[in-house]
Amino acid sequence: MASELRVNTLKDAAGNNSIATSFVAGGSAKLWCNWAGSATVNNSFNTASVTDNGTGNFSINTTSAFANVNYCRAGFAVNTGGTSGVLIDSTTTITQTDSTTVISIEVNYLNDGAYDGNRDEVIVHGDLA
Repeated sequence: MASELRVNTLKDAAGNNSIATSFVAGGSAKLWCNWAGSATVNNSFNTASVTDNGTGNFSINTTSAFANVNYCRAGFAVNTGGTSGVLIDSTTTITQTDSTTVISIEVNYLNDGAYDGNRDEVIVHGDLA
């Protein structure tokens, strides 16, 4: 049986460090994903799957849709040697429906073009539908 807990503020065990529950819900990542360059998901939250669309081009298929396309995302990837980082390009294509959001991203090694990292990571903040 499901239960519901309704509170306005959370505090630590000593009764200090209070925070409004709206801040917790609003400031929590709504999607994060860690995958290998082959689109094999290592670990994730709100990620149904990752699709490999070609070198350095991936689509993240969500489990729950975002409320709109006004979200913030950041990402990082590591090359095969594991020493150099790459940035996830700011180019993003969004497909939004009532039940899912598909976030297509490109992974680029600095300014050297598309790249399949050994480990790719993305985190997204925004409102869920």
